[in-house]
Amino acid sequence: MLTTVRVLISGASIAGPVLAYWLRHHGFDVTVVERSPQPRKSGGHAVDLFRPALEITQKMGLLDRVEELSTRITRLTITPEGSRRAIGIDLTKIYRAASDRHAEIMRDDLSQIYWEASRDAVEYVFGDSITAISPDCHVTFEHGADCRFDLVVGADGLHSTVRRLTFGDEAGHSTYIGAHLAVMSLPKYRARSSESVGYAGVGRLAAVYTTGHLDDARAVFLFGGEAPLDYHHRDIDRQKRLLLAAFDGLHREVDEWLAHLDSTPAFYFDTVTQLQLQSWSRGRVTLVGDAGYCPGPAVGGSTSLAVYGAYVLAGELARAGGDHVRAFAEYERRLADPVRRSRAFARGAAKRLVPRSRAAVWGIPLAAKLFTMMPTALGSALTERSPANRLHESMPVLDYTSSLR
Repeated sequence: MLTTVRVLISGASIAGPVLAYWLRHHGFDVTVVERSPQPRKSGGHAVDLFRPALEITQKMGLLDRVEELSTRITRLTITPEGSRRAIGIDLTKIYRAASDRHAEIMRDDLSQIYWEASRDAVEYVFGDSITAISPDCHVTFEHGADCRFDLVVGADGLHSTVRRLTFGDEAGHSTYIGAHLAVMSLPKYRARSSESVGYAGVGRLAAVYTTGHLDDARAVFLFGGEAPLDYHHRDIDRQKRLLLAAFDGLHREVDEWLAHLDSTPAFYFDTVTQLQLQSWSRGRVTLVGDAGYCPGPAVGGSTSLAVYGAYVLAGELARAGGDHVRAFAEYERRLADPVRRSRAFARGAAKRLVPRSRAAVWGIPLAAKLFTMMPTALGSALTERSPANRLHESMPVLDYTSSLR
């Protein structure tokens, strides 16, 4: 680049810090603005990193840290509603079906790792947010002074402010794919290390887990419905009432988890929604991760896709010498197939994870258990044809640094 390109990134969760790291690595001047007053500690759930994201993390020199903080949960037991019989599932074989490399880590831990890797070379502004973006990237902030940038990137999640300011309200851009997701913090004694314990009924699934370094446990709730529920994404009280109604009477243990709802220090609730933007760039603004192509929280590998998208965007901007027209077009071309496959996988996963019938309440965990009991050779033959395996094969990690020499 002949002149330094100034890039503003909105969002400091996963995609934002990864993008900031690689843009700075390639010589860009980067500022990250984040609405939260400090690095996010939202009590988020465990997320999966598959082969492409782990390769990128390794390139950043962070793989050992990710593996150190991985959850190491290897077993899931599911008890169908009305039964005393738990079905045990070996999760290591399930993950192997999705990718030849995998790590599960708490979202907050991963965000912290990526932020720490970029904070010394990148300007982070916490406690502020974007309120307006002009076509020439003159940006207005809620609290800070107006400023001019060369490019703006929305890495601010499913309810992206940058997307709304650039493309309009999200209605019409998103599709409900049949489920709602909630996560809450519980006292640690409610869970067992290395094992997730769950209960399944028609249209609903709840599970609890913890990991060694956490001070608490996390309960995850997935439940279906013909249409998305009516609530505002910042109305926490209504979200909690909806969750209580959805899981009423599933199991005594689940009732005990929900008894902590009023006192939980961390709570998350959202509709499992898939963004359907066919292009996520307009002018000097583009989107990355869930802000642009969320396949569906918790069901579509969105964390790995966000890491991959951030890496590709930074690399293409570097390869184009900061020419955003060329870079954004190539970024979208390279992400098109992974995004398409992620959307398809997420739609199927949402149906599989939330049992739609009494037969499915038993059938889904039993089928998973049967798969884990197969001989290794047969299981490998089946997984080579799986949609998840093909998804991650469609995400090559290019060496952008070598291509710039």
